[in-house]
This record gives sequence, structure tokens and C-alpha cells, in this order.
Amino acid sequence: MDLGIQGRKAIVCASSQGLGHACALALAQEGCLVVINGRNAEKLALAAQSIRAATGQAVMTVAADLNTEPGRAALLAACPEPDILVNNNAGPPPGQLSDWDHAAWTGALESNLLSAALLLREVLPGMRSRGFGRVVNITSAMVKTPHAAMGLSTAARAGLTALSRALAREAIVDNVTINNLLPERFDTPRQEFMAQQLMATAGIDRASARQRIADSLPARRFGRPEEFGAACAFLCSASSGFMTGQNLLLDGGSYWGLI
Repeated sequence: MDLGIQGRKAIVCASSQGLGHACALALAQEGCLVVINGRNAEKLALAAQSIRAATGQAVMTVAADLNTEPGRAALLAACPEPDILVNNNAGPPPGQLSDWDHAAWTGALESNLLSAALLLREVLPGMRSRGFGRVVNITSAMVKTPHAAMGLSTAARAGLTALSRALAREAIVDNVTINNLLPERFDTPRQEFMAQQLMATAGIDRASARQRIADSLPARRFGRPEEFGAACAFLCSASSGFMTGQNLLLDGGSYWGLI
């Protein structure tokens, strides 16, 4: 299927690994000119090299912290008129309400609400004036099924969800869509972190920890990053222009709700 985005310019945030990298790879496979981002320059260079090798597409790298104004400015300087923006950032660790002081809340809001909101502020007017734009926010399944242990992530990302829904109603008239991808239990470094935590708390080995996490899903397996990347590429396609303000769950069937 030709997604109709060959030659489009795409910024993919936090894309040196994990789901961000999967999205960048999928967009490059569709012929997009991709700008990838991360804080570790060495890891970022390796990620760019792997995408170039797999796709033959040009890939730009911007080593920057998106939680800072200079970091966001550096990213936009590398691609001042993006057609596609994939917002992504590391999520805060699990915990409980008593663990989260003012600094913890501020950090979660900076990473999972404000960094994306401020990038949207910069790119949305240009997308609308050019008559094409696709914004995909990588949030979390916890937005629809909150767990107390993931309260920091849920609260910040729910705020981004609300903002995006409001903006989507205005932007659609100019062929600009804003949608959210809500992952749960994909086989990424994030799940390795969760497995390590479970190993420590439950006193079990890595294989048992990973299987216990996978068994929490009806699919009884982790999601594959390439499955996530394919969903992102579709939301960025020319064919998705009538779909906006939506929350697409990729969760192995774990959501219990009807709608």
C-alpha cells in the first residue's frame, strides 16, 4: 500500500531506540526524510546508521534534550517545516503517590506534556498554512486504563490527550490531523526496565519476569516494535486525513472497555 508520503519531512522525537525508532524506521521505509532525536549522540548515530542501511533514505540526527527550550530549538532548526511530527519522550518510573514530590511532578509534566505541547505550538501553524500535517503523540494505554503505580505518566499524558483533542477539531479543516498511539507491553528497553524491577521485587529470573509481564495481556506476548511503527506510518499517511483526535490502542487486547 502506497501511503502517499514519499518525500515528506518527518521529525520523530526520542527515536534512538524503542517505539520512537520503530516509527522513524517505518516512515523512512515510506520514503520520508526523517529527523531522529535522542540525548545520547553515540546511540543516535548508530540508530541513524541502521535506518539508512535498512531503507537507503537520508536520516538527520539531532542530539538534544526535548525537555529544554534549547533542545527543542535545535530540533526545529534542523527541520523548520516538518510535514510530520511524532511526539515521544521517556516516561517516568512507576511508584506511588507518597513517592512523588513537587520535582517528580514537574519532571513528568515537562517530559510528557509540555515538551510535546511546545513543539505543537511551533509546527502547527506552518502545517496548516501548507495544507498538510500529521501529528502523532505516543502516549500510553494507561491514559484509558489508569493504574495507581503509573499515576505520573497517566496524569501528564492525559493532559496532552486533552490538548490534542481540542486542537484536532480546529486543524482538520486544513488537512492537519492529530492522533495518539497508546501502547502497552511492547518489546522495548522500557519493558526490559520493567522486567528488571519485577526480578528485584519478586525474586525471579529474567525469563520468568518477562513471561509474567507478557501473560498479563490476552495476546500472551509482547508487541513487536514494527507493528507499532506500521500503525504510526498509517496515521501519518495521505489516506488518514479524515481521522483525527483519536486514541488508538495497541495493547494486545488488554483494554476491557467497549468504547
